[in-house]
Amino acid sequence: MTSTMNRNGVDVPALFATIDAVKGDPELAKFQFRASNTWLRGTHNQSTIHGFYGAKQQMQHKQATTLDADHPAVLVGEDNAPTPVEYLLHGIAACLTAGVANIAAARGVNLTEVTSTVEGDINLLGILGLSNGSVRNGYEQIKVSFHIDGDADQDTLRGLVEQSRRRSAVYDVLANPTPVVIDVTTG
Repeated sequence: MTSTMNRNGVDVPALFATIDAVKGDPELAKFQFRASNTWLRGTHNQSTIHGFYGAKQQMQHKQATTLDADHPAVLVGEDNAPTPVEYLLHGIAACLTAGVANIAAARGVNLTEVTSTVEGDINLLGILGLSNGSVRNGYEQIKVSFHIDGDADQDTLRGLVEQSRRRSAVYDVLANPTPVVIDVTTG
């Protein structure tokens, strides 16, 4: 039997307390996440994620996370890690899945399985500068396929995924133009 305090691994009272706190003080909702990256060799580089700003204060994760990125040999890398565009696929899968878990918990739905497959179609003509601008550099399409099961009917389970899509920060970043500012220092 699932406790109403913790459903699907989500602390439901804490979820609603967070929502209520932000309703009472919208400044609590302003977050800034950060990653620092260092080139290692060739296309291999490494990011560290540790500190962030949220709930009106500087904070840190329990531990720093280090992520390597590289390209496979066919793309002139040494295949030390996933490519940056593969991390993007992980990002949308992880964001949507976390949203499904939270929304299901808030609605009293017990989940038994949530899996997804994410596929991104990309044409390297854009990245390689061989398209005269007719092919974009990024993904032409991203497709997310979910399998979800729990103690609710099919329409309710599908609705959890749809609500997660509507609230997903990563989906929003991918589906809507987001300003990206690049500053450079040299020497």
